[in-house]
Parts: sequence; C-alpha cells; structure tokens
Amino acid sequence: MSELQPNDEMLYDLADLFRMFADSTRVRVLNELRKKEMGVTELAGELGMTTSAISHQLRTLKDSRLIQSRRDGKGILYSLADDHVRTILDMGMEHLIES
Repeated sequence: MSELQPNDEMLYDLADLFRMFADSTRVRVLNELRKKEMGVTELAGELGMTTSAISHQLRTLKDSRLIQSRRDGKGILYSLADDHVRTILDMGMEHLIES
C-alpha cells in the first residue's frame, strides 16, 4: 500500500473515528456484533444494559458508519459495517497482547 499523505480534514476525521473506540460500552457493542448479527434486545441482554442505552450507542455507531442495520420482519438486526471494523478491533487486541 502506498504511503498516505493525509490532509488536516482527514486527520480530524480519523480522530473522530478513534473517539468511537474510546467508549467502553461502544467497544463492548462492537465486540458482540463481531460475533454475530443481533437485535437491540439481544444486545441489551448480553451486555446487561437497558434497550434504551443500547439503542443510543447503536445510533452513534451507525452515524459513524461502524455498524449497519437491516430489517428482519418487525425487528432490526445490527452487524459490523465491514471487515475494516473487525480489523481495527483485532489490531487493537493484538497491540494489547503484545504490550
């Protein structure tokens, strides 16, 4: 891959992206979604949180394009937006293990 020469706007956007990973609840949600697609109620149960709190985090993660959603009958299922998100999580874990 060629060496990127990011401009200031790209660097600000990158900082905003990493802010999404600075919240432990959001990271826990992302970790659950890396296992499988889930709805709000299932996520809330897995994380021991209210559906309202999970919905708020899902909205934030979706606005940041880290997750995606699809309608499944009357419910909505959430999953990671793409493999880049999985890679970011994996690389962060590898860094922690090696440190």
